[in-house]
Amino acid sequence: MQSSNSQETSAAAQSGADEAGSARQAAGEGAQTPEVESAGASLPFGDPIGDGEAPVWLPAWLEGIWEFLATYPPVLALVVALVGVGLALLGRAFVLFWGHKLTSRTSNALDEQLLRIGANVAALVVSYLAIVVAIQVLQLGDIFEKILIRIALTLLVLRLMTSALKAGHVGLEILGRLRRRFAIVEERTLPLFDLVMTVLVIGAGAYALLLVWNIDPTAWLASAGVIGIAVGFAARDTLANLFAGFFIIADAPYKLGDYVVLDTGERGEVTKVGIRSTRILTRDDVEITVPNSMMANSQIYNESGGKWERFRIRIKVGVAYGSDVDEVCELLERIASEHDSVCKDPTPRVRMRGFGDSSLDFELLCWVAQPAQRGLISHELYMTIYKGLNEAGIEIPFPQRDVWMRAGGED
Repeated sequence: MQSSNSQETSAAAQSGADEAGSARQAAGEGAQTPEVESAGASLPFGDPIGDGEAPVWLPAWLEGIWEFLATYPPVLALVVALVGVGLALLGRAFVLFWGHKLTSRTSNALDEQLLRIGANVAALVVSYLAIVVAIQVLQLGDIFEKILIRIALTLLVLRLMTSALKAGHVGLEILGRLRRRFAIVEERTLPLFDLVMTVLVIGAGAYALLLVWNIDPTAWLASAGVIGIAVGFAARDTLANLFAGFFIIADAPYKLGDYVVLDTGERGEVTKVGIRSTRILTRDDVEITVPNSMMANSQIYNESGGKWERFRIRIKVGVAYGSDVDEVCELLERIASEHDSVCKDPTPRVRMRGFGDSSLDFELLCWVAQPAQRGLISHELYMTIYKGLNEAGIEIPFPQRDVWMRAGGED
C-alpha cells in the first residue's frame, strides 16, 4: 500500500516537471520572436542572408527564390546586380521610346538631348542602388562593406556631376535660343551663366563626396576661407580683371565683332571677350590684348553700337566760290546713292558746312553696313566725286598765293 502511494507521488512529480519544462520552452520561444523581428527591421534593406529569410520589401512570390539563393551569397549578389541593371536598362529604353514621340513634335533638337541625359541619370541611379544591395547581400563585414559602398557612391556622384554639367549646358543653350522670353540669358551672357553653373555643380559634388566619406566639411570650409583671403591679397589684379570680365559680359558695352576705339587711339574689331582680357584686332592685323580692368575703367567708342550696326561716313568736299550749290548737292547725293555698298536707309544727305578761305565747304553723310568698310568705301567715294566734279566743270579750289614783284628802285 505504501509502495503504491510512493509510485503515484513520483508520477505526479514527473508530470509537473514535464509541464514546467514545456511552459519554460514556450516562454523562451515567445521571448525570442520579437528579437528576430527587431533585428531584421533595423537593417536598411532587411536581413537578406542571416537566417535565410527574405527581406520585408520583397514580393511574396519571390520569397522562395530568395531563400533558396540565400544559401549561396555570391550567386544571390550577382542575381541582384544583374536584375537591377537589367531593370534600369529596360526603364531607360521605355522612357526613350515614349519620350522620343513627344520630342519629335518639336523642332528643337536639344529636347532630345535633355531626354537622353535624364533617362541615363535614372538608369544610373537604379543600377548603383542594385550594386549597393548586392554588396550588402555578400556580407563581407562592416569595414569592407562600407568601403565598397562608399566607392560605389563616389562613382555615382561623379557620374551625376558630369550629367548635371551636360544638362546645364544644354539648358543654357535652350534658354539662349529663347532670349525673347528670357532676356537675361543672351549669347553674350551665356559664358557667365555657364561658369556659375559649373562652379555650383562642382561645389555641390565636392560637398556630397565629403558626406559620402563621412568627412566633416567645417574644417575644410574654414581653411578655404583663410586661403581665399591670402589669395585675394596676392592676386588682387587678377581678381580685378576677373570681376571686370563678369561685368563686361553682363553689361555688354561691346560684343564680339564690334569695332571699338580705345581712349588711347587704337581701333579694331573685338575678337574675344574673355574672363581676364579682351582682344582687339586692328586694321593692320595686329592683335591687342587689353586687361578687362582697363577696359572697364576707360572710355570706349563703340562704332558698332547704337540702335543699328551701321556706320556713318563723312566725306568733306570743297568747291570754288561761284559754283552752283544746288548742282553740287545733287551730284554728291547721286554719287552716294548709286554706290552699291552705301545703305539706302537712311538715305545719303549733303550739308553745307561753311565758307572757307578759298572754298565752299560741303559734307556728304552716308551709312555703310559695317565699320570695317569705312576705309574702302571712303576711297571709292572720293574717287567718284573727283571724277564727277571734273565732268560737271565744277572747280575744286586749292590754296594759292600771287606774288607781285615791283620793278626798279632807287639807287
